Amino acid sequence: MAKLCYSCGKRPAFGQSRSHSMVATKRRFEPNLQKVRILVGSTPRREYVCTRCLKAGKVTKAP
Repeated sequence: MAKLCYSCGKRPAFGQSRSHSMVATKRRFEPNLQKVRILVGSTPRREYVCTRCLKAGKVTKAP
């Protein structure tokens, strides 16, 4: 699965997990992507869109 939002291009962010002893280990912050049918031009396509773009109405869902 491509971890990339079709609308805004949001992708995974990288950081560190900190244990109780403050030892750092690498981790990934995944975006909340949903596979939805959206209108691209005039044709419906299934694309991954982040929930922020869905809530803001940046894409139009296909019926």
